[in-house]
Amino acid sequence: MSDDWEVKICCMGAGYVGGPTMAVIAKMAPKTRVCVVDLSQKQIDAWNSSKLPIYEPGLPDIVEECRGRNLFFSTDIDNEIKKADIIFISVNTPTKVSGIGAGRAANIKNCELCARKIAAVADTDKIVVEKSTVPVRTAEAIRRVLKGNKGNKFQVLSNPEFLAEGTAVRDLLKPDRVLIGGQQTPEGLKAAETLVNVYAQWVPRERVLTTNLWSSELSKLVANAFLAQRVSSINSISALCEETGADVSEISRAVGMDDRIGKRFLYASIGFGGSCFQKDILNLVYLCETYGLEECAQYWNHVILMNNYQKKRFTEKMVAKMFNTATGKKIAIYGYAFKKDTGDVRETPSMFVVRDLLEEGANIHVYDPQVTRDDMWLEMDYTCGINASNTPRLEESVTTATDAYSAADGAHAIAVLTEWDEFKELDYEKIYSTMSKPAFIFDGRNILDHAKLREIGFEVHAIGKPDPDAFNDL
Repeated sequence: MSDDWEVKICCMGAGYVGGPTMAVIAKMAPKTRVCVVDLSQKQIDAWNSSKLPIYEPGLPDIVEECRGRNLFFSTDIDNEIKKADIIFISVNTPTKVSGIGAGRAANIKNCELCARKIAAVADTDKIVVEKSTVPVRTAEAIRRVLKGNKGNKFQVLSNPEFLAEGTAVRDLLKPDRVLIGGQQTPEGLKAAETLVNVYAQWVPRERVLTTNLWSSELSKLVANAFLAQRVSSINSISALCEETGADVSEISRAVGMDDRIGKRFLYASIGFGGSCFQKDILNLVYLCETYGLEECAQYWNHVILMNNYQKKRFTEKMVAKMFNTATGKKIAIYGYAFKKDTGDVRETPSMFVVRDLLEEGANIHVYDPQVTRDDMWLEMDYTCGINASNTPRLEESVTTATDAYSAADGAHAIAVLTEWDEFKELDYEKIYSTMSKPAFIFDGRNILDHAKLREIGFEVHAIGKPDPDAFNDL
């Protein structure tokens, strides 16, 4: 260990996980030197500026407090690997798009490249920590790669992240649990205890769980699968509610008051998005298929199928209620990020609604307080294959508005697709006065006061809510 610091940490990957995690470690463990490294000079420059590359409430203050003291961002990867006692691998593990397991299996190429870099550069013993979400038994692959370095010993640990975007800082400061998996050998247990001691500077010891490597790796996939399963479960019930006159919010409350079930993740919506849920479930599906557990694979795959159905169902209902056509109609999209308090658009449900409305010939005006037009198009191209070169009049068909009011001016309909708090506070009487009539609101997050909107004059349709015009016995 260093004479100047109790421990030195290098984190490979300056993204949504690596940046916030290392910033909080630096804040809460001031005698630990933390350096986040990345190949992208642009990304590192952003972390070293006043405008961070990701939006996360509370993060700028922590970075400002620690940067230059015990938190550093650099592209000098080789030097920082040599300095470090603990090296975190926190790089993207996207779903494979080609080859064996395409569309389901995780591509761990970036993890392997990190391991190869460590093996090539390290000149002392290291603890290597998987922070990326990886398939179970990835640590064995990393360990085999590290054996290419004949002069030093490496211990590989699994320390999966359980962060929710928008609350990542809070999740890091007061985690439900910190999970650390390692080999159950004297050397593996010692390495795990070294990492435990870093977290123990602010996390109660009883919340730091130690397991074997494989339990830790699989726990992250299972945690996200269970959360996504709850979303798809309540969304399946939302469709039934709309047909029967039941109210999905009342169902959620009644079911959630059962202590055995709990109320978290029982809010019906247009579906889940983000970089984790779908990717991790597909990874779990592929693992089950790989081990011949076909029924298990089908079970978890239906969580994805239900999510896809919910997004498609929402758009189809929009078109049906607008007299079976959206062609030439202006539609305001309120929110493009996959959830509030983040600018992340990966797998966002909004994108699929926009895609389907484009196919219907709608003129779409998108307003989101954190999402840039460039980010919107990058994800649309990557996930849906839609770009200006293969979609005529794409740029003209989609406008990015600077505020919610201009997005709705002259619109036939508003679709609320992200639960930003500001959408609850808008002057809907003013908005109604500027819209084409009849003026529709489709609430994909159930955050608005539907009764008040109807009093103003809107025709309101919401997820899992009965249409008062369709039932006379509500």
